[in-house]
Amino acid sequence: MIDRRLFTHFDWGLLGLVILIAGLGVVNIASATASYRLVGTPYYIKQLYWILGGVLLIVTVCSIDYHVLEDFSYWLYGILMVLLLVVLVAGRSSMGATRWLNLGFFSFQPSELMKIVIIAVYAHYFTKSPNLNGLGFKDLLYPFLLLAGPLLLIMKQPDLGTASLVFLIALSMLMFVGVRFATFVSVVLAAIPLLFAGWHFHLREYQKERILNFLNPERDPLGTGYHIIQSKIAVGSGGVFGKGFMGGTQSQLHFLPEQHTDFAFSVFSEEWGFTGCLVMLLLYLCLVLWGLSVAKKCNDRFGKLLAVGVAAMLFWHIVINIGMVIGIFPVVGVPLPLFSYGGTSMITTMVGVAILLNIQMRRFMF
Repeated sequence: MIDRRLFTHFDWGLLGLVILIAGLGVVNIASATASYRLVGTPYYIKQLYWILGGVLLIVTVCSIDYHVLEDFSYWLYGILMVLLLVVLVAGRSSMGATRWLNLGFFSFQPSELMKIVIIAVYAHYFTKSPNLNGLGFKDLLYPFLLLAGPLLLIMKQPDLGTASLVFLIALSMLMFVGVRFATFVSVVLAAIPLLFAGWHFHLREYQKERILNFLNPERDPLGTGYHIIQSKIAVGSGGVFGKGFMGGTQSQLHFLPEQHTDFAFSVFSEEWGFTGCLVMLLLYLCLVLWGLSVAKKCNDRFGKLLAVGVAAMLFWHIVINIGMVIGIFPVVGVPLPLFSYGGTSMITTMVGVAILLNIQMRRFMF
């Protein structure tokens, strides 16, 4: 039976903030896809379905004690590792990448769910194996082994964006737990030759081109540099107050690629200008700080680590996507949480929000 007293601590403010951001995303998707010739359900209606499904998922997750994740985190990790292997063998390919499993009525990306699972696995491990004096090199071996498997499989798809996010989430949690300074410096120095080897032997040519064109988009303005150039034009042309709803020329005239997914923020910037962007960034800042506040208030170490991991996931998604559309990061295909079109991304973010709400509801019980 569910203790009804738990719902007296339900954080309606956090849920309202999430729905507000998602609602703005639906309006933006409607504008970004207004000039599309579609057969079937419009994208913004599909996004509404995913939001509704996400809210129902929040209710479901909140009705279960989040400590269940502690008990089943390794099982979930094993299942996702198997699914990532299945993706490489029988996954659906699109635009040169094999990232999706087709279940008939919908497709999903197991790599997206790995973001949540790696948070749960790390929270479980560092709850059972706390180190109050800071993590040394030996203490990092097992966490790095847990991380290496998913990273290699996700990179193999290839999906540099998701792999980077999984790595940054794990790194953020390690920094929160505490790493000795000498260990941190040693790991950074050891990573330099690995990055060199990764560039020459692992990255695909198009991934190298994205990085090189990030450094100099003009070297291929009609090819791989096109995305960054058109996105920066859209962001800059918005001015202070923007061109208004459906008034953006970059999106309505189809100059901007992937305008309802990875570059949704570019559409928003052109239509609502600096003022609208500032409001959106403040909303996202509130969301990340809310997650950190949940971690601060939680008296349970596992819950605290979970909340930090979810806040890190949201933070890095926001930073990388917005950095990508304004040209300070390479184009790596990272969606803006709750805002960009996409079912798996929406569900993953909603699960993260549900975990925060779950921890907030039960913080008085531990």
